Amino acid sequence: MSANNNNVLSDTRKPIILCISGMAGTGKSTLSKKIAKKYNLKCYSGGDALKELAKEAGYEITGEGWWESPEGLSFLECRVNDPQFDKDVDSKLIGYAKQGNVLLDSWTMPWLLKDGFKIWLMASFDKRAARVAERDKMSFEQAFAVLKEKEAQTKAIYKKLYGFDLGEDFVPFNFILDTDNLNADQVFAVLCQVIDNTVCTC
Repeated sequence: MSANNNNVLSDTRKPIILCISGMAGTGKSTLSKKIAKKYNLKCYSGGDALKELAKEAGYEITGEGWWESPEGLSFLECRVNDPQFDKDVDSKLIGYAKQGNVLLDSWTMPWLLKDGFKIWLMASFDKRAARVAERDKMSFEQAFAVLKEKEAQTKAIYKKLYGFDLGEDFVPFNFILDTDNLNADQVFAVLCQVIDNTVCTC
């Protein structure tokens, strides 16, 4: 099959499920959208779905970097106290996965789904903090502190709900890529090559 064919995955007989995960600052959300477009997959984001629930609950939603904002951190604390938000989102994502030919940008789906090709994007904490600082126009020290707080609570949510250690347990993943010394275009190129040589041959 040609890697230039935008329908390369949807044309295969077996429905495709791709999962892309990675902590904040690894570029997973941007890459997920680009890969979904290239391979003609429907893209669903667990983070976006949670934002919709936050909006319904009265939180003011802004653009990129909202999760590191005071509003985002406040909603995160709400999720710690009420796991139903995450359960509802995960139930939706599982339903989307059953439809096939989807890409799921999610922290939970690699553990909750038996099927699918699962990718983890890795980067050092310092590198991720630097990327978040640049993206959100804040100091490195601010980004470092915000990420530390956010990730501690996020990990606690999933440990309590599902028992896995986010960012530490890599058992479900088929491919792990260290992005520390790669730019976004390079990461995209590597992932496309991996998908072409594995998922597209199914």
